[in-house]
Amino acid sequence: MKIKNNQSFTLDKFIEESLYNKTSGYYMKKNPFGKKGDFITSPNISVLFSEMIAIWVVSFWQNLGCPKKFNLIELGAGNGEMMKVLVNTFEKFQIFKNSCHIKILERSKLLRKKQKININKKNIQWLNDLSELDNSPCIFLANEFFDALPIKQFIKKERKWFERHVRFFNNKFEYFDVPFDMEKFVNKIKFKITKQQNFIEYSPQSTEYLEIIFNKIKRNNGGILIIDYAYTDKKMKNTLQAVSKHKYCDVLKGFGNSDITYNLSFSLLNRIVKELSSLTSMNTTQGEFLTKLGILERAEILSKKMLFSEKADIYFRIKRLIDKNQMGELFKVMLITTHKNKFKLGF
Repeated sequence: MKIKNNQSFTLDKFIEESLYNKTSGYYMKKNPFGKKGDFITSPNISVLFSEMIAIWVVSFWQNLGCPKKFNLIELGAGNGEMMKVLVNTFEKFQIFKNSCHIKILERSKLLRKKQKININKKNIQWLNDLSELDNSPCIFLANEFFDALPIKQFIKKERKWFERHVRFFNNKFEYFDVPFDMEKFVNKIKFKITKQQNFIEYSPQSTEYLEIIFNKIKRNNGGILIIDYAYTDKKMKNTLQAVSKHKYCDVLKGFGNSDITYNLSFSLLNRIVKELSSLTSMNTTQGEFLTKLGILERAEILSKKMLFSEKADIYFRIKRLIDKNQMGELFKVMLITTHKNKFKLGF
């Protein structure tokens, strides 16, 4: 993508072009996962993470009344590591396996190829759009999906709202803020996002996805499990960041070459569920979620006949996932489902 001097974008447009431009976008041209990439996700840390998700999915399906046909949709499957383990684990649950129709929503053609090689399963359908789903009950999985979608930032200065923009000037990108009609925007999105806020991070794409998902769950039954970098404070804050080669870097300097991400406001997400749907949500931390699902007990069973070094490796990896000073508190988990569904496994 060629950018001209003094060309400007809203922040979300800048992120969209940096991550998803068809030729130069970060996710379109490289595999960012693993030690050789830029970051590591939970499924890459331990196979037990994905095993716990598989057990949760089977249990949630049972809670839905064991529908004879349902869709399991992973939103943004990364390098396919989690789905690969899910598929292998589902082999132990024959009735479930026969009922389960696996779909993956993935924008990156490069990552689709990686997923197909890694998962190596013929019966998986890759979606271009959630409208391709039929009217079966749906279980959606979103592990580090929403944090990779573009966001807008709004700043309140002297009782007036401004929207953050980015411009290319003198061979570099820089931020600048433009006066913004917040009242008009609030009417458009149909809920008062400004309540008790001086700073806002909001992803229009995330809300679009969520509204489609809410309608699917409401109409056909099911739920969505969201696992992501998140915080629960009511006051929103600036969490925009970029990562390259496992280190934080300048958001504006790594255009097309670094992962731009942010931390989800679970307080905002809970409000979106409340304001824009007739569904219900519940939250916990990743550490609590995995512990309640029995990750430590599973590790104990697996490690009984292992050498000490192998056992130590399993527990070292689990510690990364559940310790409150590592990923255990930084990552949060949310289940969004129907009001009548009282399923609480992991919460």
